Amino acid sequence: MLNLDVSAGMHQIVNVSDILVHENYSGAVHGNDIALMRLAQPVNFTEYVQPICLPRANHSFPHGASCWATGWGHVQERVPQSLQSGLILQQLEMKIIGPKECQCLFNYKGPLNVTVKLLPTMLCAGYKEGKRGPCQGDTGGPLVCEEQGQWFLAGVASFGQGCARRNRPEVFANVVTFENWIRERVEGAAFPEQPEPIPTPLVEDSDNCTIALPECGIAPRPGDWPWKAVIITPATAPCHGVLVAEKWVLAPASCFLGLKDISSWHVMLPPKAQRIPILSIQLNVNFTRDYEYDLALLELAVPVSFTEDTRAVCLPHLYHYFLPSSQCRLIQWGQGEPALASPSLLEAKMASNWWCYCVRGSELEVVANPLDNPSILCAEYHEEEKKSCWMGSRWGLLCEESGSWFLAGLSKPPADCLRPRVFSPLQLQSLWIRQAALTSYMEDQLNWDFPVVRSLSSCPSKTKFGACGIQSDKDGNPWPWVAEVHGARDEVCMATLVSPGWVLTDTHCVPRHGSIASRLQVKLGTKRFGTPGQVSRPVSSIHYSKGSTLVLLQLETRVEKSASALPICLNSRPVPNDVPCWVLSWEDTENRVPMEARVSIVSPIECPCLKEPTLPPGTFCVSYGRKRLHKYEADLGTSLICQRAPDSWVLIGISIRGSQELYAPVETQQSWISQTVWDAPFV
Repeated sequence: MLNLDVSAGMHQIVNVSDILVHENYSGAVHGNDIALMRLAQPVNFTEYVQPICLPRANHSFPHGASCWATGWGHVQERVPQSLQSGLILQQLEMKIIGPKECQCLFNYKGPLNVTVKLLPTMLCAGYKEGKRGPCQGDTGGPLVCEEQGQWFLAGVASFGQGCARRNRPEVFANVVTFENWIRERVEGAAFPEQPEPIPTPLVEDSDNCTIALPECGIAPRPGDWPWKAVIITPATAPCHGVLVAEKWVLAPASCFLGLKDISSWHVMLPPKAQRIPILSIQLNVNFTRDYEYDLALLELAVPVSFTEDTRAVCLPHLYHYFLPSSQCRLIQWGQGEPALASPSLLEAKMASNWWCYCVRGSELEVVANPLDNPSILCAEYHEEEKKSCWMGSRWGLLCEESGSWFLAGLSKPPADCLRPRVFSPLQLQSLWIRQAALTSYMEDQLNWDFPVVRSLSSCPSKTKFGACGIQSDKDGNPWPWVAEVHGARDEVCMATLVSPGWVLTDTHCVPRHGSIASRLQVKLGTKRFGTPGQVSRPVSSIHYSKGSTLVLLQLETRVEKSASALPICLNSRPVPNDVPCWVLSWEDTENRVPMEARVSIVSPIECPCLKEPTLPPGTFCVSYGRKRLHKYEADLGTSLICQRAPDSWVLIGISIRGSQELYAPVETQQSWISQTVWDAPFV
């Protein structure tokens, strides 16, 4: 790795005859990360080649002391040497960090949710704020400290987590602990006494450390984004992007297609729309009109000074895991005019990887584990949108972690009026961004309080109409197909969502005589503890079956598939008797807290409600386990569901009025349901 262009003619090239690795070395994180290399012949000591002094075992390098590290490694994380200015020996001043504070910093969960246990054979140096430190290719390099004109080898670069990340000092082999090991193997090594007086710590080494917080992603209030950037060009509409560093703005490359003269371009930044000329533009190396690579970095002619009103957004590293239910917001991205909507409609939460992939991903795609890079991110909105059309603009997804906002993903170009729910993860472009804009604010994950996630790596198979019957967050709305029918009777009745535009229930919920569709209202998304429904639709028409007690209610407008409203799969086979089944109901009609009761499908002989072993036409019978429904619960249009696959369910039947055990099957009504509901998901 020698740079032969430095001090040309003054270097020496010497072969290595032997390598002595410490006998207790088994990996850098286990300590003893040190080795000796025996040279084939002695070097000639000159003005440019001299031995370093080695510290004795009682030598002390105090907390806070300034030392220097050198190396030929990368100057930025994951940026190949070919993109840098050749193999030039770099030097960097670093502060010794005492073992107590260093361990305190490493106790704070960092990249990939990893903590580190420091050992006596390790020495820490660097800056808890990050930004400066050794990188790939610097391992084995020296950390040297000057004391009264003598330079001592304090450490040998061992390992780090990334390159100069916040709260992650570089770990060196602590040379003072290897005096005896070196003396036994090297003749003539210089171990001078530490110059007097022995330095005292410049700063007290303490177990109580203060974690360095990001400089990026801090907003005065949600929606008042200090990184919002608008690029103005003479020939096109304004383009919305974000400030990612003092001199760089990230925006869609498609905004600038066909434009060559950037001399009249400028960026408007908060506050008061300050205008800054653009010096250069770099398109993503894989740029296509496809949304994943539709990115450009614009270099500002003048760097921005960060203030409360002007600041960069945080960008995620590879393997960043945005926790399910993280609070997120939409931010305008690219050209076009946004929907004129309430700010509350921009509020969202991050969906779990499992829900995202299974509802909106490709059929055979493997669900990303928390520490894998996802191929898609999904947002679930707090408030339903009923009026505005969102086709006028693309959107970015900002997500908050411990007070800092990250640009998590970017939406596809709009295909309909609905708000975007699927986003391309920005972390997949982190390498290109770092290569093009070395000073961009890439930040480690800040929140590692992992919830319990599904361990399944695959999703239930989809129907030709998409996903159905998938159970969502058990702590929120575990049964997203359960609906409420209001206005038909004095009591609220239960129904089941069987497509985005239809619910299925029993005729006693909607009597044939005197029922007017316009009086009926269907609500979906009721959570536990009786919280109000999130989605509400008027009924536009009522469809009765022949020879069955089932009835279909058509919604005035279709609902969007979400964690609050997802159709259940419909059974197309004979009623099963060998799979787990449950009755879904409410504990009472006032609070409508969802409840489940385990049941078994039984033969007429085993049916507890029959005096004779003959079932009424068009029915089947169930037998309850320990939990049994109250009498009034059986009159509410309760549904019987059976498990199709882990976390996937199919509707078998709807309760018959007046009976807790008898149900009307959906399988015998498949023809009527399919003719009425074009996208009924029978499986």
